[in-house]
Amino acid sequence: MNSFSILKKNKQLIIFPILSGISLLLMMGIFILGILAAAGWDVEYINTDNDVVNYALMFLFYFVNYFVVVFFNMALIHCSKLYFEGEEVSVSTGLKFSASRIGVILSWAFFAATIGTILKIIQENSGWLGKIVSGLLGIVWGITTFFVVPVIAYEKLGPIAAFKRSTQLMKQKWGESLAATFSLGLIQTLVFLLAMIPIFLIATYVNLILGIFAGVMVGFVIFAVFSAAQTIFISSVYHNITGKIDDHFDQKLIDSLFVKK
Repeated sequence: MNSFSILKKNKQLIIFPILSGISLLLMMGIFILGILAAAGWDVEYINTDNDVVNYALMFLFYFVNYFVVVFFNMALIHCSKLYFEGEEVSVSTGLKFSASRIGVILSWAFFAATIGTILKIIQENSGWLGKIVSGLLGIVWGITTFFVVPVIAYEKLGPIAAFKRSTQLMKQKWGESLAATFSLGLIQTLVFLLAMIPIFLIATYVNLILGIFAGVMVGFVIFAVFSAAQTIFISSVYHNITGKIDDHFDQKLIDSLFVKK
């Protein structure tokens, strides 16, 4: 609720996940068009037998996705930091900050895409055991990279050093990623399900196309709002545990999110 309160006071922050979502959709469209063009615009001629090409395309897709997500999340995190410090917040300021860190964003996207591709290769070529192992590694990756975006934004570290630093922060304050992901993810799912009830009625009794369109738009808005709230949460916790405590989150609330070893 603290995260949503900050978002309510700074409604322009929701623009960042919206821009991120639109950019990802455009990139996906470019990928699909590129594959179709290479196949002569005939789906039947798309060749999926070359593993090297498939994994190269997968790596490129991961790389673009990581770059887009991190770029806009970093802009949002910087804007939330400015808000915590009592400074003026603007979309252009956040975008300029991310642009100033473009090199480290690219290096992190390359590193993360490499890890993602390796996990996918393990999953696809090691049977059921590989799927379990890659799934567990994926969970560990998600937890250990929880603070990567603010780390590469403010600590001027390379991708491997940033990964180690994020892991170190998790070891210092273990537990918050699980609490945040569960609570926000659960609320997001409930909101989405409730929102789909009237959408289903529209699609059933009014117009199917209208219902599908409304469902996509509502889902996109819900994703944007919760993505912004999650990123604000990460920013606040990061600045809290690195010694820059702000007044916008109750200190007892922050401490209750962590479970010490």
